[in-house]
Amino acid sequence: MDFPDRVFTVDEVKMAKEILDNGYRHRLVLKGSEEFQRKVNDSLALIKTAGYYDFLCTYIRQIVEIDGLSQLREAEVAIWANLNVFEDTVDAASFIIQKVQQMKDFIDGKPYYGVKGEPKAIEKRIEFLKALKDKSDNPLIKERCEKLLNLWSESVFP
Repeated sequence: MDFPDRVFTVDEVKMAKEILDNGYRHRLVLKGSEEFQRKVNDSLALIKTAGYYDFLCTYIRQIVEIDGLSQLREAEVAIWANLNVFEDTVDAASFIIQKVQQMKDFIDGKPYYGVKGEPKAIEKRIEFLKALKDKSDNPLIKERCEKLLNLWSESVFP
């Protein structure tokens, strides 16, 4: 059974969930300028360091450069991202993981946006930042993780 071209209808979502539950992983594709691909790859290296690359490839098929607002495109199993998102490599990596959690929740039929879905996705982002901080050998990455953890923890979970 092949993964559906899009994941929009109830049947397509059920098919996608079944395939993913059986171990399917996407071969992640990057679409965009050379600079975009380079910056995304820098963030992907951090995702690998933290041990979240398999999670990413389970739920996201592609990351596409756009000239607009960065967002999850559920039907396309894609993240659309503006180049500016990748100015801060650590924050960009955590943004990707947040969107992956939202895609997972969408596939699982759970709330994935708004006040019911966003907190779980942000918790995943925080979990990722903690893992990256623990697993990275780079003191600058550890410091940036700590700053972002403080920012996200203070602003979301008072």
